[in-house]
Amino acid sequence: MSGMIRTGVGGWTFEPWRGVFYPEGLRQKDELRYMSEHQRSIEINGTYYSTFKPDSWKTWRDETPDDFVFAIKGSRFTTNRKVLAGAGESLERFLGQGLIELGDKLGPICWQFANTKKFDPADFEGFLKLLPKTLEGRTLRHAVEVRHDSFCTAEFPALIRKYGVACVYAKHQTYPEIADVTADFIYARLQTGSDDCETAYPPAELDQWADRLKTWAGGGVPDDLPRVDPAHAAPSKPRDVFAYIIHEGKVRAPHGAMALQARVES
Repeated sequence: MSGMIRTGVGGWTFEPWRGVFYPEGLRQKDELRYMSEHQRSIEINGTYYSTFKPDSWKTWRDETPDDFVFAIKGSRFTTNRKVLAGAGESLERFLGQGLIELGDKLGPICWQFANTKKFDPADFEGFLKLLPKTLEGRTLRHAVEVRHDSFCTAEFPALIRKYGVACVYAKHQTYPEIADVTADFIYARLQTGSDDCETAYPPAELDQWADRLKTWAGGGVPDDLPRVDPAHAAPSKPRDVFAYIIHEGKVRAPHGAMALQARVES
């Protein structure tokens, strides 16, 4: 058995996609519908910067296919603070803006931390304690993306595993790679693609990523990705996998995600 693998991109409103991914003449208001018909998931990045009205969330739900899922970027006002345990009010405001209107299309929430945020176990646990497991009866899945080398210690995955929170595996030129499995789903952000390649990554690299995603989904752990606590054996059970191609430039990201999805489904 295997979990569901969903690949996708960040956002859907991006001018350079027009005429490259989006057909000439496609109305801007139809871009979400078009993107969601060609991807299995989208990471909503705008929620990192601002909130949206419930009607916006309803519109996003209604304009996408029945089996589509959104990942949501958590608010910077929640994560970019000196004392994370004090983020309760900001967290409540973020969760109360209308996410629940997505219904079954509500996927994981990605909480991204600045590259200056160092690992303070007590402080970070204070944040984890704030994360609710449900929202109006619907199960929530949380993932954290950390960007400072101080998190490269076995204490970090052990801590977030305690709360069932996923560690975002970020393939980036600068930030640390932490591929430890800490939850019952996987969240990956692939950020080293290039617009010089029609599919963001060359075929051989897409083949490698497809193999890794399928390994995760089947309950395994890829043996070629770095873990900070390799001695810990993650439970071998099916996992849902969310993987987003979000490289600098990102013009070819939609084509890359489509090519990657085709490989995991072949």
